[in-house]
Amino acid sequence: MEPLSEQQILKNLRQQQDCSAQYYAAWWLGKKRSRHPDALPLLLQCLAYLKQNGTHADQRGVALNAIRALGLLQDDAASDALIQLLQSDDYTVREEAARSLGSIRAEAAIQPICHRLSSGIEQAGAEQNGSPRLREPCEALLEALGDIGLNTAQVTTTLHPFQHHPRPLVRAAACRALLQLTQEAHFGEELIRLLQHPEPLVRRGALLDLGATGWTGALPAIQDASVEASLKLVALRGLAESSDDSTVLDAMDSLL
Repeated sequence: MEPLSEQQILKNLRQQQDCSAQYYAAWWLGKKRSRHPDALPLLLQCLAYLKQNGTHADQRGVALNAIRALGLLQDDAASDALIQLLQSDDYTVREEAARSLGSIRAEAAIQPICHRLSSGIEQAGAEQNGSPRLREPCEALLEALGDIGLNTAQVTTTLHPFQHHPRPLVRAAACRALLQLTQEAHFGEELIRLLQHPEPLVRRGALLDLGATGWTGALPAIQDASVEASLKLVALRGLAESSDDSTVLDAMDSLL
């Protein structure tokens, strides 16, 4: 079976009868970082599913894939639509919108993201009743502030309390963002401590957070971490993309 052409992918996204075809098309456009002039408008059009009453699960899936794809395309023209989604009642929609806004580095998103986190760990960071989820997707919102990269008093004031959240991955997200914004090594030291956590999921998260910061001081800890080699490579690639340090490339070579 021949792979689908970009024109066929766009046609599949344009139609509205087959959600599975739309779902794949939205993923494809993001994965391929499509620069076709119709890609962005069609992906934005998919977000309309979220405004319908009684959105079907398949339509919601298409919209979520479209949100992710918009982040991968990194086109600031999508920022306004994604910022609006931060007001959604759907937790996962807010989470994916935050991640994509971070990828786009949408400075206009800073104010609404800070607003969602402004109640701190006691409210935004508290667990929902009867659910392990927090009231806000704190990890995604915190990481977005770091990825956007604007170091203001409002941003750092918002981030600091989450260093003390009881969940280690939320603490990691806050430290990651603060390290990205300030380059102060003590925020990285907390991430390194989390590499010793007994839970593999926490170790993996801290490792990827260290890679995303571009802080080369983390290199020895990444190399020694009790985490799969494939994830170490992802983290090291993050360091390599932000550094001219040849020892990072040497560390990558040693894992291949």
